[in-house]
Amino acid sequence: MTKDLKRNIMYQYLMLLVIAATAGHQGWRTLFNNLAVDEVGINGFQVGIIQSVREIPGFLALLVVYLLLVIKEHKLSAIAVLFVGVGVACTGFFPSFWGLIFTTLIMSVGFHYFETTNKSLTLQYFSLEDSPFVFAKQKSWTAVANISMGAFIFGIAHVMSLQASFILIGVAVFALGIWALFWKPADKNIVPQNKGMVLRKRYWLFYVLNFLSGARRQIFVVFAVFMLVEKYNYSVQDVAVLFVVNNIITYFISPYIAKGINKFGERKMLSAEYISLVFVFLGYAFIDNAWIVAGLYIIDHIFFGFSMGINTYFQKTGDQKDIAPSMAVGFTINHISAVVIPVLGGMLWMIDRHIPFLAGAALSVISLGFVQLIKIKKTI
Repeated sequence: MTKDLKRNIMYQYLMLLVIAATAGHQGWRTLFNNLAVDEVGINGFQVGIIQSVREIPGFLALLVVYLLLVIKEHKLSAIAVLFVGVGVACTGFFPSFWGLIFTTLIMSVGFHYFETTNKSLTLQYFSLEDSPFVFAKQKSWTAVANISMGAFIFGIAHVMSLQASFILIGVAVFALGIWALFWKPADKNIVPQNKGMVLRKRYWLFYVLNFLSGARRQIFVVFAVFMLVEKYNYSVQDVAVLFVVNNIITYFISPYIAKGINKFGERKMLSAEYISLVFVFLGYAFIDNAWIVAGLYIIDHIFFGFSMGINTYFQKTGDQKDIAPSMAVGFTINHISAVVIPVLGGMLWMIDRHIPFLAGAALSVISLGFVQLIKIKKTI
């Protein structure tokens, strides 16, 4: 990645917001299961309901295209981060089942709308060759934010309550969002985006890959850590350490994922992801060892980074004017399954905890088949 790219004001702006949004979301994720299980006392089915609610804003990401009619896209990114901060802070004030549903919804609106605009702005402002490296750098900074947040929570766990931790993290994220509102990173020379919803038949594979990616991601996000807490009795500190180790590895490996996409192409990289995930999900289902399952969680997270190939595939094959609306549509499609799977998975979990992970393995096989249909003419 060139020095000129690092001096790009939009690059700096997006990195700031990535750090803020990630820190808030990671703080929420690290604390949530222990607050939910240890203090609120919810069960697997209730966790599934809350996680489904968390994904509703992702399902409604399509509304971004209408917000962009009245709000500039980079401003909407900063406003979304403000919502992340408010949602995380409010979680500390409402430690109950219904309180978790309400505050999760606020946090999730911000996080999902930021993710949508972040992908769109990255694909608009950076070249075909540079965009994988920008996504990778965002992954690296995400790892730094996650590591810092994990270390922070580990350090304060013995001196600060879970509720107070939520409040402190949320206020810090909100402050960064306010600061970002004063930046002016927009470039008038960027290709104007089509307004309103855009659905095109030729983008069908992009839509399908997003749907399948969202389905398998939910099984990982909702049930992997929950299993570690419920079955293996992981504490807040244990979860924080796992996240720190996980993200140290992510920090160093992300640039190689970008190089792999540029060298081998999206089809081969995504194929490697889904082949590996078949074995990861089978491991979740059948391996009965806390250390090995924790290792599978780290491997799962590493291969999740390969999913940037779905977006760079669109950048290389879609119309430049369709990037913003198509990222919103893709994000919505990604979350169609996400609204249903946590509740359904929670019900299946109550029957047999193996079932959600076997479903994840099956989804990975199906995804592998569709990935083989990717065809990109070499342009770089």
